[in-house]
Amino acid sequence: MPKQLSDLYAELCARAQEPAPDGAHALYIAGRRCGWATHAACDALRGAPGIDCDDTALHIGAALTPGAALNAVLEQTAELLRQANCLRGWRDELLDVMDGEAPLGVIERAAVRPLGLLTKAVHLNAWTPDGRIWVARRALSKSTDPGMWDTLVGGLAGSGEDLELALVRECGEEAGLDAPDLAQRTPLRTILRIHRRLPEGYQVEDVLTSTCVLAADARPANRDGEVMEIAVAEVSTVVRQITDGEFTLEAALVLVEDIMQRQAAGQI
Repeated sequence: MPKQLSDLYAELCARAQEPAPDGAHALYIAGRRCGWATHAACDALRGAPGIDCDDTALHIGAALTPGAALNAVLEQTAELLRQANCLRGWRDELLDVMDGEAPLGVIERAAVRPLGLLTKAVHLNAWTPDGRIWVARRALSKSTDPGMWDTLVGGLAGSGEDLELALVRECGEEAGLDAPDLAQRTPLRTILRIHRRLPEGYQVEDVLTSTCVLAADARPANRDGEVMEIAVAEVSTVVRQITDGEFTLEAALVLVEDIMQRQAAGQI
C-alpha cells in the first residue's frame, strides 16, 4: 500500500501541473503579473476602456492602483466576459485578485478561470474514529466536475475572508458541521498549487487542507444543495475509486496525501 499510494500521489501531482492553454496571454492587472488570459477572453476584452491587449499580454487597469477605480474596471471585465459567453454561470461572489499575498482588487468568481487568476481552496478531510473516511458527491448542477466524489468539504475562500473561517463556513454549508463539531481539526496547511487546463480557462489554485476525526455519532448533512450524497467509506475503497477516476483531482490529492501522512504516523 505505501508504494502504491506514493506512485498514485506522484501521478496525481503530475496531472495537476499543466501549461497554460494554447494562445493564452500573460495577464497584468495594475501593472502586476497575475495570471493567464485565454484567447477567447482577450478577444472579448480587446478595445474596452482601461484594457489593452497586444500579441503576448493582456493589461487591465495598467495606469491604476488598488482601489475603487480598479475594482470598477475589474467589474466591467467580468461583465464583458459574460456577454461574450466566456463564463460558466455567474455566482455573484467576489474573490480577491492577488499580487503574491497582497490583494489588488476583487472580481466576480466566474471570471477567475478565463483569466487564470489564483484562488485558494480549503478542504476538510474527515475521518471516523474507526479509520474510515467521510466523502461527498458533487451535485449534478455544479459547473465543474458534476457528480464526482469529493472531500467531505471543499470550497473557495471569498474576498477578504480568513482562510480558517472560510473552512468553518464551508463546513456548515456543505456538511452541516459547525464550529463545535470541528474542535479537534488541524490547522489548514497548503499541500500544493494546481496549474490545470479547464474548458473555461486555467485553474491556478492553492489547495489547503485540514484533517478532523468526527465524533462517532456525527451525521454530516448538506445544507446548500451543492452536494447530492454524503457517505463513509473504507480507505481501500477510496483509493480504488481515486485510481478509477471517480474523485475530483483536488480531492484525490488531499485524500491520498492525508492517507499517506496517517499511515506514516501509524494512525491507520
